[in-house]
Amino acid sequence: MEPSLLQRYCRDRRNLLDFILSSGLIKEVRSPSGPITSMSDIDFDVLSTDYVLQCIQSDGVLDISKATKRYHDESAFPVTIHSQLGDTYFLLSDPTSAGSPPRREPPPIEVNRAKNFASCPAGVLDPLVGRKTQNVVVFGDEYGVKYTNSPPTISKPGKNLTIPSLGLPSLTTGLSDDDLRESAYEILLASMVFSGVEVHSFEDKKKEKSSKFLSGLKSKRDKRHLRSQSPEKHSEIIDIIRAQMQISEAMDACVRQRLMQFASRTAFGQVDVPQISLMLLNGISKSDFLNERSYMQWRKRQAGILEELFSSANHITTEQQTIGILLAKIRNANEWDIIMSPSERAEVLSAIRQFASILSSLPGKFGIHGETYYWTAGYHLNIRLYEKLIFGVFDILEESQLLEEADEILKLIKLTWSTLGITQKMHNALFGWVLFQQFVGTDEPILLDNAILEMQKVLSAEDNNGKEEQYINSLMCSTVCNGSEIKSSLVQALFWSMSIWCDSKLQDYHLHFIKKLGCFRRLMTIALVVGTYNYGECGEIKLTKSDTLNEIAAKKLRTYVEKSIEAALSRIMDTIDLESKIERTHPLSLLANELRLIVERELNIFCPVLHHWYPEAGMVSATLLHQFYGERLKPFLKGVSCLSEDVRLVLSAADMLDHDLTQLYYSACDENGLHSLCSQKFDHYQIEEVSRPIILDWVVAQNARILEWTGRVFDLEGWEPLSHQQKQAASAVEVFRIIEETVDQFFGLNLPMDITHLQALLSIIFHTLDAYLLKLVNQLVEKYHLYPSAPPLTHYKEAVFPIIKKKLADCVLLEEQVNAKLNELTLSKLCVRLNTLQYIQKQIGILEDGIRKSWALVKPSENRRWSNEKLSETLERDVLMSNESIDELFVATFDNIKDSATDAIRKICDFTGARVVFWDLRDSFLFRLYHGSVEGARLDSILPHFDTVLNHICGLIDDNLRDRVVSSICSASLEGYAWVLLDGGPSRAFSDSDITMMEDDLNMLKDIFVADGEGLPRSLVEVEAKFAHQILSLFSLQTQSVIQMLMTASKHISTGLDLHKHGQRCLGDAHTLIRVLCHKKDIEASKFLKKQYQLPASSEYDDTPLKESSLSSPLLTDVKRSASLSSFKSIKRKFQGARSEIRHATLLEDGTM
Repeated sequence: MEPSLLQRYCRDRRNLLDFILSSGLIKEVRSPSGPITSMSDIDFDVLSTDYVLQCIQSDGVLDISKATKRYHDESAFPVTIHSQLGDTYFLLSDPTSAGSPPRREPPPIEVNRAKNFASCPAGVLDPLVGRKTQNVVVFGDEYGVKYTNSPPTISKPGKNLTIPSLGLPSLTTGLSDDDLRESAYEILLASMVFSGVEVHSFEDKKKEKSSKFLSGLKSKRDKRHLRSQSPEKHSEIIDIIRAQMQISEAMDACVRQRLMQFASRTAFGQVDVPQISLMLLNGISKSDFLNERSYMQWRKRQAGILEELFSSANHITTEQQTIGILLAKIRNANEWDIIMSPSERAEVLSAIRQFASILSSLPGKFGIHGETYYWTAGYHLNIRLYEKLIFGVFDILEESQLLEEADEILKLIKLTWSTLGITQKMHNALFGWVLFQQFVGTDEPILLDNAILEMQKVLSAEDNNGKEEQYINSLMCSTVCNGSEIKSSLVQALFWSMSIWCDSKLQDYHLHFIKKLGCFRRLMTIALVVGTYNYGECGEIKLTKSDTLNEIAAKKLRTYVEKSIEAALSRIMDTIDLESKIERTHPLSLLANELRLIVERELNIFCPVLHHWYPEAGMVSATLLHQFYGERLKPFLKGVSCLSEDVRLVLSAADMLDHDLTQLYYSACDENGLHSLCSQKFDHYQIEEVSRPIILDWVVAQNARILEWTGRVFDLEGWEPLSHQQKQAASAVEVFRIIEETVDQFFGLNLPMDITHLQALLSIIFHTLDAYLLKLVNQLVEKYHLYPSAPPLTHYKEAVFPIIKKKLADCVLLEEQVNAKLNELTLSKLCVRLNTLQYIQKQIGILEDGIRKSWALVKPSENRRWSNEKLSETLERDVLMSNESIDELFVATFDNIKDSATDAIRKICDFTGARVVFWDLRDSFLFRLYHGSVEGARLDSILPHFDTVLNHICGLIDDNLRDRVVSSICSASLEGYAWVLLDGGPSRAFSDSDITMMEDDLNMLKDIFVADGEGLPRSLVEVEAKFAHQILSLFSLQTQSVIQMLMTASKHISTGLDLHKHGQRCLGDAHTLIRVLCHKKDIEASKFLKKQYQLPASSEYDDTPLKESSLSSPLLTDVKRSASLSSFKSIKRKFQGARSEIRHATLLEDGTM
C-alpha cells in the first residue's frame, strides 16, 4: 500500500533530524538520565525542529527533554510567522480541501484548571516512554506509529448549546470532557478485565508500516474482517474503541498492563470506580510518562474522579475532610513526587482505599441486584462517563454514521452497567439521548429514527417490582426555566430537553424544514413520543404522553402551526417594504406572492404530515393567512376605481392567493374525508365584485384602440407578400398580432371573469376582423366593368366594291374611381389578397382554440373556490347552461368571421378569373381568336399566353387556393370563348367547315386546365365547357332549323330584351339564336336577317383589333351602346311580322305539294 502524505512527511522529517544530529552539527545530546550516544534511543517525532536549529546556532548542545517540551508547547498553537504582532499564522489544514466548517458548537473553554495541568493539546497524546515491558508492545520507529500522528480531539455534539442540558448536578472538581473521556475508557477496560475478558496486547506483534493513527477505526468505507478467535476479536473491538475515544496507544497499553496485573491477583467480580482509580494510581508511576506535565495531568484526573465520588458522602464528615486532605496531596506535585517517600504515598492510597471500601460496603437504597452506594451518590458522574462511552459507536470521521461494529461495542459497554449504575431502561434513554444529540449536530435522519426507537423502548419498558422505576426517579436533575428551578427525574429531564428543542424547531417549521421533509416527519414523531411537558405545583416537571389524536396533542400541534405561521409572517413583513421599493411593485402584490409560497409549502410539504395527527392543520393555517392579508387588502379595495398597473397586480395576486387558501382550507376534507370539518364556508376576498366593472371598461377601451390601429395598418398595405414562404400580406399578420396581444393581456389579468367579459373580448375580435374583411372586399370593382360591350348585330356579307367602313367603337374613359381601383387590382396583388384571406381563415381557427383553452383555465380557476363545497342541483344546472352559452358565443363569433372570409375568397376568385380573361387577355384572346377567319386565327397561337398567366399564378397563390383560382380562370376562359362565338362582332363568321376546327380548339382549351391529370378534374372542366359545346352545336345545325328555333323562342321575348346582361344567356333564348344567325357564314341566314330585321351588313364595319395594348391600360374598348340598342328596339316589332310571313310561306308550300 502506498504510504499517505502524512506518513511520507513524518518519515522525511525523521530522516532529516537523524542526518542533522549525526552530521556533527550537534556536539552533545543530553537526556534526564545522562548523555545519549546512540541515535536509536531518540524519538525524532517529538523533537522541536526550531529548538534543534537554535541549538546548532548556539552552543551545539541538544537537551532532549527541552526539545520534547518545546515540541508539545508548539503543537498547542497554530504555526505562526515570526512577525512583531505575532498575528499571522498558517492553517493546520488546507481550507479548500478541508470541506465545509463543522456544524457543531466549539468546545467550551475549560476553567478551574491550573495552567501546568491543562489537558493535552489537540493532536498530542500522552507521551509515555515507549519501552518494552512484560505485556506491553514496544513502540519504535520501525512500527511507523508515533504519538504525533494521533488524531486531533474532536468535539462531540453532546455539548451542543442549542439543546437544553439535562440539568445533572455539576461536577465540583472541574473535570473536563477529555478527563471524562479518558476515565470512561479506563472504566471500560477495567470492567472487561474484571468480567474475565482478556484485554492485553499481543507481545512482539509488529504493525504494518502503512498503518495510520486511525488504523483501528472501523467504518463502512474500510471494512476489515475480524478474526474468528474470541481474544483477537475483543482486541480488535477494543482497538476500535480506543481510536474512537482518541486514547494514545502508549497510554492504552500501560493501563491494560496494570489492570491485567491487578486482575491476576484478584478474583473476578464487580468493581467500582474508586477501586479502578486507586488501582491505577498505585500501579502507574511517573517513570511511565515521558514528561512530568502529562503525568501530573493524569494524576490530577484520578484525584478529581475520587473527589467527585466522595464529595456526596455527607454523613461521614470527618473522614471526608481527611480524604480531602489526602487527595490534595496527590494533586500537589512537589509534595507527592519530592517530599513524600514511596511508603508515605502508599499510606495515602491505603487510607483512601479504606474510605472507599466503607462507602462500597454501604447497602443500596432500592435493593436492585448489584446496586452499590456509588450508583446514587455519583450518578451525575456515572451518567456523564456512560455518555462518553456511547459516543464511541459513531464514526469519528463521519459523525452521522454508526460504526458497523456498533452492536459489538455496545455489548462491551454493557459490562460497565454494574460499575456505573446503568439499567436497561437507563441505557435505552441515554442511548436515545446521545442519538438525538448526534442528529442535532449532523442532521442525519437515520439517527433520529434510531432515537425514536430507543425512546419508544423507554416508554414501553416494564418494571415488575417497581425498583428500577424508583431508582431512576431518584436520579434528579434540575434546571432553571423562567427564573424558577425545575426538578425532574433523569428520564423526564431527557424528554423535557428533547421536547424543548423539538418545540423550538417545530414552532418555526417554515424556517427549518423547507428542504428537510423527512426530518420534519421524524421530529413530529419524536415530539409526540416524548409528550407534552408542564410544571407541577412544587416546581417539578410533569410530562403528559401525547397520544395520536387526543386533545393535548391537538393543542400542541395547533401551537406549532400558529407559531410557525406567525414567525414566517414576521420575516416577510421585515423585508416587504424594502423589496417593494427595490422592485417598484406594490407591497400588497409582493405580500400576496410571499404568502402563496407559504400556502404552497403548507399544502405540499407540511400539511400532509400534520394531517396524520391534526386534520385541522390546513384550516388553521389558511384562516390565519387569510385574516392577515384580508386586514391589509380591505382598505385597498375600497379605493379601486380603474385598472391601473398596481390595481392589476394586487387584484391578480390577491385572487390567486384566495384560490390557494381555499384549496388549503379544504385539503383536510379531500385527504381525510372529514367533511364535518368543512361545514363552515370559507370567506373569500371581494375580488370578483371589484374587478368585474373595471375589466369591462378596459375591454371597451381596447376596442377603440384596435379598430383605429387596424384601419391605419390596412391603409398602409401595399399587398406584397412577406416572403417566398409567407405569401400573405403584412397587414393581416399585424392585425392578428394586435388581437393576440390583446387576448394575452386579457387573460394575463389573472382576475375573476364571467361570460360577459368573454363576450366583450370576442366582440373586439369580430369587429376587428369584420372591418378588415369589409375593407378588403370594398377594394374590388364590379365584374361588368371588365366585359366588353356587345357589338352591333349585322348579317354576313362580303364586300364586293370598296366602301368607306364604319368604326365599331371609340375609346371612352372609365370612371376615375373605378380606374384607380383597377390599376391596384393587378393579378399579383389579387393573389396576395387571396393568400391573406386563407391566412385569416387558418389563424381564426388557431385563435379560437387558444381562447377556448385559456378560458377553460379561467373557469376552473374561478370555480375552484367552490370545488370542495357540495354543489346544489340549481348551481350544477347553471354551470351547464353557462357552458352551452359559451359554446354558442364562440360559434356565433368565429363562424361568422369564417363565412365572411369564405365569401370574400369566392368574390376575389371570380373577379380574378374575369380579370385575367376579359381584361388582361382581352387583346390576345377575345379580340384575336377567329378574327377574319377561323383557320387564320386558331387557339394554338394564343395558348402560350394562358400558360404564362397560369404559371405566374401558381407561383404566387397558396397551394390550398390554387385549384379555386385556376377553376375561376377556366370558367372565365370558356365564357370568353362563348363570347367570341356570340359577341365576336362583324369580323367573325363561321361556316359549316369551320366547326370541326372550332371544336378542336375548344378541346385544346379544356386540355390546358386538365393538364394531363395534374390540373383540374376533367369532370369540372366539362361542366364549365358545356355551354360552349352547345353553342357550337347550334352552328352545326341547318340555318332553317335555327330560324325555326328563333321563331319558337320569339314569343318569349319580353320588354326587358334590351336590358339583357352578360352571363344570363341560355341555349334556346332569342338573344343566343339571333347571334348564332348573325355569325353564320350563310346566305340564307344573311337574307333572313336583312329581310326580317333590316340588320346592316358586316362588310360595312371595320373592327380591326387594336395593336397590343397594355394589360394594365385604364381604357376599355367599349362598343357604343346606341348601335346595338337601336337594333334591339326594332326586334320586338319585327319578330311578330317575320313569324307571320314564315308561317304563311310554309302553308303555301304545303298546299303546292
